[in-house]
Amino acid sequence: MLNARSKTLLKTLIERYIAEGQPVGSRALSKFSGLDLSAATIRNVMADLEELGFIASPHTSAGRVPTPRGYRFFVDSLLTIQPLESEKIHAIKDQLHFSQPQRLISNASLLVSELTRFAGIVLTPRKASVRVRHIEFMGLSEKRILLIIVTEDGDVQNRILFTDRTYSPSELAFATNYLNENYTAHDFDYIHRRVREDLIRIRADLKELMAAALSASDEAMREDERQYVISGERNLLGIEEFSSNMKRLRELFDLFEQRTALMRLLDVSQRAEGIQIFIGDESGLQPLDECSVVTAPYEVDGQVVGLVGVIGPTRMAYERVIPIVDITARLLSSTLSHQASS
Repeated sequence: MLNARSKTLLKTLIERYIAEGQPVGSRALSKFSGLDLSAATIRNVMADLEELGFIASPHTSAGRVPTPRGYRFFVDSLLTIQPLESEKIHAIKDQLHFSQPQRLISNASLLVSELTRFAGIVLTPRKASVRVRHIEFMGLSEKRILLIIVTEDGDVQNRILFTDRTYSPSELAFATNYLNENYTAHDFDYIHRRVREDLIRIRADLKELMAAALSASDEAMREDERQYVISGERNLLGIEEFSSNMKRLRELFDLFEQRTALMRLLDVSQRAEGIQIFIGDESGLQPLDECSVVTAPYEVDGQVVGLVGVIGPTRMAYERVIPIVDITARLLSSTLSHQASS
């Protein structure tokens, strides 16, 4: 579609725009492209690139900026990846040494965020059947009870139950003891089946409480099936493209909080092979229309179980972000596989 001259000018324009954040004019292209072309020739090529939808001209400037289509062509055909320096790779490896998988995953999210200055995200593995270590009811106020579920891997789930009547401390203690005597050391699936069967035998005055606890534990189990850890969202506040559009920024943070829509995108990314890059509206999520999402899968014993990613503006240094995400995912794979085999 593009000849060598057009590719060089497009590559130069995108690289300059990523570096400076300002529309790029023909004078800058003449200076940085290395091509011996007249200003008129450069303007003609720019017009052709604009007609093809690779660049656009802001109303307030004579220069051009890349479009999502231009970024896509750049990433697929023109990008030269810069390998990470060995000392940076060692630094990443040094920070991925925790023995607790959850802490390891949280640190990986924080690490890619710090290295890219964008939002880092890690999709956690689907958990096997999690066993419950302890269950407790704690009265908060009239008709409000805190249900605490502690799993054997140390995870703590808190749920507030709203009941039709007030339960006394002795009733809550009885319910706590009953659950711990009969259901701890079992997984959620077992508890789910047993509690439903036992409701007909449980004291009538505690049936509502037990039913509410069952519903809350179901919700906790569903949330626990798949999660992602996100770090560095505040980095996005300092990016001009976002800070000048508070409505879009609020939509983006709402997306992070709601999780369901973003989880679907991450699941799609994980099912694909290798590094995935969603630019602008390719994600199918409106709050990400001015963002790019870069992800790489990580494995345990050769099986893909999650992914590492970065969410930032479309104007990101892809040649630097991609290897950071890729290396972090590879090192996370190595550490988790080593833990699984030891």
